Amino acid sequence: MRPDLEVIAGLVPHGARVLDLGCGDGQLLQTLIQQRGCSGTGVENDPESLIAAIRRGVSVMEVDIDDEDPAGLAEFADSTYDLVIVSQTLQTTRRPDRVLDHVQRIAGRGIISVPNFGYWKHRFQLLVGGRMPVSSAIPHPWYDTPNIHLSSLRDVETLIAERGFEVQEQVTLGRDGFAIRTPVPNVVASGAVYLLG
Repeated sequence: MRPDLEVIAGLVPHGARVLDLGCGDGQLLQTLIQQRGCSGTGVENDPESLIAAIRRGVSVMEVDIDDEDPAGLAEFADSTYDLVIVSQTLQTTRRPDRVLDHVQRIAGRGIISVPNFGYWKHRFQLLVGGRMPVSSAIPHPWYDTPNIHLSSLRDVETLIAERGFEVQEQVTLGRDGFAIRTPVPNVVASGAVYLLG
């Protein structure tokens, strides 16, 4: 399992009802169900990932989280989950602010993980090489990336506050994806996980 998913799993309360937006192959949700006694649903739009999640035995729905009509996240009723997870997905959506609004409405609590485009190595690659960075945190070239919003951790934290959330816990991630401690996460961390309330 990806290191940031392990961090997320550690933040999820035992027995929680979880909605995992952009659940990928369902590995995180499967782990939460088997090891933490959670129940939940995955949401995925990629056909291959959807099939992989189904093969894991995870309850998953094919939903475009960017879709604003009733077939999108509006399909989920208010306060139906204890926690919504948005792992490495927020920056791939057209309207991250609206996704966070749905997190607030569906559960009132969430866990998000995001890459940090303000990471010093990314800044250095752009400054010295004059090219968009490629790293383990953002492994795709600019022309073939799912990331459509490039933000620093400070940008994400501003959006979190604007949408009415409080950061209850922040875990900064090093270049290998494991948790690190740093006084300057916006520069030193390759990404972060936020527990929102």
